[in-house]
Amino acid sequence: MVNIKTLKQLRQQTCISIALCKKALEQSNNDLIKAKALLRAWGVENVKDKMQRSTSQGAIFSYVHHNKKIASIIEILSETDFVSNNDEFQKLGKELSMQIASIPTEKVQDLMNQEYIRDSSKKISDLLQEAILKFGENIKIGRFLRWELGE
Repeated sequence: MVNIKTLKQLRQQTCISIALCKKALEQSNNDLIKAKALLRAWGVENVKDKMQRSTSQGAIFSYVHHNKKIASIIEILSETDFVSNNDEFQKLGKELSMQIASIPTEKVQDLMNQEYIRDSSKKISDLLQEAILKFGENIKIGRFLRWELGE
């Protein structure tokens, strides 16, 4: 039997559907750490299937550093405008635009391999995989630009 308190905690920490959280907790005997590991493992399989889907919606995000000398803009694509209007998607866009301003890169693949500035245990590709699992839709980085004063 799944512990409701643990289920709520796992759902809050991962933002993954209650059904998947419940399944992970059942298979891990209510062990939060093992359940998270299961969700990550399942996510990789689910993400691969979803990554083939078309992304014709999305949003554009920007960031200007506090010193006003560095700025970035990024296009993040999703399958539906329902997802692109979601608060978590908006947060992802802000984080990725800050990432681009913080660490110069020119190619999407290079960006995907970067360590996430807020959590060095994750790469940007991990963030996108987590988002795909959360939303149940394919999410891609379309294009991005970074400007630095004087370049």
